[in-house]
Amino acid sequence: MPRPSTAPRRRSYDQYCASARALDAVGDRWTLLIVRELLAGPRRYTDLHADLPGVSTDMLATRLKDMERDGLATRRRLPPPVSAYAYELTERGAALLPVLRALAAWGASALDGPRPVDAVRAHWFAIPLLTALEATTGRTGPAGYVEVRLDEGVFHLRTGGGGQAAGCGDGPAPAAPDAALAMDTATCTAVARGELTPAAAIAAGRLTVAGDGPHAAALRAAAAEAGDLVTS
Repeated sequence: MPRPSTAPRRRSYDQYCASARALDAVGDRWTLLIVRELLAGPRRYTDLHADLPGVSTDMLATRLKDMERDGLATRRRLPPPVSAYAYELTERGAALLPVLRALAAWGASALDGPRPVDAVRAHWFAIPLLTALEATTGRTGPAGYVEVRLDEGVFHLRTGGGGQAAGCGDGPAPAAPDAALAMDTATCTAVARGELTPAAAIAAGRLTVAGDGPHAAALRAAAAEAGDLVTS
């Protein structure tokens, strides 16, 4: 039987309110951004620190301990030959994906171009792009992977369907992707902001699609329709 944690509790809003209880767990600085990183899959501490520019090592360690204590994340040893631990979300932590999607939709209008001090990672576009892709191909379509290549790197989206939950990950898709997309960061930003749909980006030649899966076919069909609308 596990021993109860002796770590001190963080300050609480002490309000009998669901929103206040949620913020007790995820309202601290960096917590939701750590969730964003772990939604992409298990990450080592060093990987998290590299993809969270500006967080101190002490702050990151504290937030991870808080998340373990609150049942949002767990730590496990990676199998040989890797000798390291990785952090991953629990089911409760993974259930924050809709929260991150809502925040991304709300904050997308502020992406009016990277500031000189802004860090950029390709997989940070995964959540808003997942929403834009589903708006084109539908949430109830077949499950599959969509691989996305930007100037800064590669990430993949896992579309829902067939009982599989939607999600995203850093790096290439773990299985043959249903569609492979390539675009520049400016185009991806426009899609994330809702200024450009994936179909319109394809029709304009700003986004290329490879693959023969259902999602690739749906994107090409939507792009053909968007092109017809523009030329008619």
